[in-house]
Amino acid sequence: MALIHCWVWVYLAAVGILFARADEKVGIWPMPAHVQYGSHTVGVSKRFALSIIGNNPPSHSKSSAILLKGFNRLLHNINLYRVQEDNTDHLLLGLRLTIDSWDDQLQFGTDESYTLKVPDPDYPKYACLKGNTIYGALHGLETLSQLCLFNSKTKNVMVSMAPWIIIDQPRFSYRGLLIDTSRHFQPLEIIKKVIDAMAYSKLNVLHWHIVDTQSFPLEIPSLPNLWNGAYSPSERYTMKDAREIVGYAQMRGINVLAEIDVPGHAASWGIGYPQLWPSSHCQQPLDVSNEFTFKVIDSILSDFSKVFKFKFVHLGGDEVDTSCWSQTRHIGNW
Repeated sequence: MALIHCWVWVYLAAVGILFARADEKVGIWPMPAHVQYGSHTVGVSKRFALSIIGNNPPSHSKSSAILLKGFNRLLHNINLYRVQEDNTDHLLLGLRLTIDSWDDQLQFGTDESYTLKVPDPDYPKYACLKGNTIYGALHGLETLSQLCLFNSKTKNVMVSMAPWIIIDQPRFSYRGLLIDTSRHFQPLEIIKKVIDAMAYSKLNVLHWHIVDTQSFPLEIPSLPNLWNGAYSPSERYTMKDAREIVGYAQMRGINVLAEIDVPGHAASWGIGYPQLWPSSHCQQPLDVSNEFTFKVIDSILSDFSKVFKFKFVHLGGDEVDTSCWSQTRHIGNW
C-alpha cells in the first residue's frame, strides 16, 4: 500500500497537479502562475454586478451567454444570495470584465489565460478581470469565487488578503479526466456533476470512454442495432443526450473527447451485429477480415463528428488479444 501511495504522488507531481507550497496562505486551486496579495479585507456587495468594458460581444451571441451564465454561477457559488445587508464601508460593487476575443470556438490550444485584480487599483470599488478569450475569463471567475468566503455569522461575503493581483495561464494545454460509462453507466446528472467539478479545478477535457466489452450504451443513428449491446434499454445515451453533455461542458470551458475502443474491447458491438465477431464463440477483437467492420467504424466516426466537436477522437487500441484471429480459419486465410 505504501508503494501504491508513493506512485500516486509521483504521478500527480508529473502531471502538474501538485504545486509547491510557496505560501500556504493562498487558498486557490490550482495554484496560479503568479500571485500577489495584501493584508486588507473587503466585502462583496449583494448588488455585485457585471460590467463589460471595451470590446463588447455580438448581440445575442453564444459567447456572451457562456460568460453571463459563468458569472451567475459565481454569484451562486459564493452564496451572495444569502447576504442579508451590506454592513461594511469597504465593498466591491461589481466586476469590470474585458475580453479581447469573443470567439466561442473551444478547441485544443484555446488561450485560457487571464489577469484578475481584486480590487482594481484604478477602480477601488470594483474587481477587474481580463481574459484573452471567454474561456480564460471563466477560469478567472472560478479564481474569484475561491477568494470570496461567506461568513455565516455576519451574513457577508468577504475577500481577505486584498488587494490581489493574479496572472494565470494553464501549465498544460490538455488537462483531462476520464469517465468510463461502458463498464458503469452514469446518468446525465452525474456526468454533469463531474463536469462541474472539473470546472472548479480548471480541467478542460472530459475523456468520455463510452464503449467497451461490457456495453455499447450510445445511440449510433446510422447503425441502430449497436446499442442493443447496452446493459439495458434504460442504460443508454441518445445522440440528444450526447449533445447535451457536449453543450453543458462547453459552457464551462471543457472539451469532450469521445472514445470507442477498437479493435479489442469490442465484444458488445456484436450483440447488435454478430458479423462483427470473428465467430459466435470467439467474439473479440473485431473481425478485421470483414469489410463490414470498417464500414461500421466509419459510420460511428461520421455520426460522432456531428456531435463531438473536439478535434480529437480516441480509438483505444489497447490490450488486443489476437488469439481469436489466429484461431478463426477465415481470418487466418485472409
